[in-house]
Amino acid sequence: MSGDQRFIIEMGMGNDQYGQDYTKAAARAIEDAIRHSAIPLFDATGLSPDAMRVQVTVGVQNPQAVDCAVLAQGLPRGRAEVKAVFGGLDVVNPDTGKTLVIASAAVEAFLPPQA
Repeated sequence: MSGDQRFIIEMGMGNDQYGQDYTKAAARAIEDAIRHSAIPLFDATGLSPDAMRVQVTVGVQNPQAVDCAVLAQGLPRGRAEVKAVFGGLDVVNPDTGKTLVIASAAVEAFLPPQA
């Protein structure tokens, strides 16, 4: 797949303010990223969305707590791969001691080279 060409990259941010749920924060970051994009390419060219490889990287303070399979199933188009890496931010509320989880996401879409 190294010959694929990236044709879109979007970034997003999401959080979970109360549940300290890294998967929920990551899902919101992915949703934020894809909400900014429209891909008329498929209608214009007749290409199938199945030809698109979607690579998602989410950054959170506890990557092991992210359910990447659940996140990949939630993506609307293409063949998705999600990986979690160290990043994002945890913020402790000094009044309650609860942790607010902030995730960042990069959503990249690739297609095989087009003639």
